[in-house]
Amino acid sequence: MSGSLAGQVAVVTGASGGLGEHFARLLAREGAAVALTARRLEKVQALAEELNAAGGRALALRLDVADAAAIAPVFQEAEAALGPIGVLVNNAGVGGEGLALDLSVEAFDNTFAVNVRGTFFAAQAAARRMIASGVAERGEARIVNIASIASHTVLPGLSAYCGSKAAVAMLTKSLAREWARRGIAVNALCPGYIETDINADWWPTEGGQKQLRGFPRRRLMDASDLDAAFLMLVGPAARAITGSVVTVDDGQSLPGGG
Repeated sequence: MSGSLAGQVAVVTGASGGLGEHFARLLAREGAAVALTARRLEKVQALAEELNAAGGRALALRLDVADAAAIAPVFQEAEAALGPIGVLVNNAGVGGEGLALDLSVEAFDNTFAVNVRGTFFAAQAAARRMIASGVAERGEARIVNIASIASHTVLPGLSAYCGSKAAVAMLTKSLAREWARRGIAVNALCPGYIETDINADWWPTEGGQKQLRGFPRRRLMDASDLDAAFLMLVGPAARAITGSVVTVDDGQSLPGGG
């Protein structure tokens, strides 16, 4: 495998399925060695075997980003096996569904533990390694936080999720500002609705179809619709891009409905 990321080492959190798996495949296709992390080790092991069989370099590691103390040791293991980390894709996340009047403290805290605290401490661990290895000094360090249109658009019944993704967007800007002179580009990608294992059962329902009719283009996105923006943010093109929150949503967050 060869491409625009040849020689880079990337870590992807939440790589066991959905967008995390998609981004991991894309990174490998473009030549990066990829550390695949997730709570479900068997899932990322199968993906690592597939990528290695295709000529890539991939390593599967168990990681629950809600356990902040576990993040740095896993990143150290990834770097020892693959080389200095140059790219972090902060993809791990949970949905946080529930009406505000019904949401439990435990559910709220879990949403923020994964989506916000996990994102912050993964970025911190990666940045420390990028600085120590010299990758940052060379201007090659990239952190991409996977946010959502929920960071700037109200999604009914998802108050905790929306709050967590808004926090991710602001963390992105704050870290980008703090690490600007360190040579680390920190950006966020805000996808619209894409069918995944988490939401696949919703779209065929009456409520799901009504929501689809409310989108300007009355359709869901494909994961591949994110590829161009994603590759821009993880690659050489992000040399002068940091602190940006990039929305790719097929117009779903535009006001007025379909």
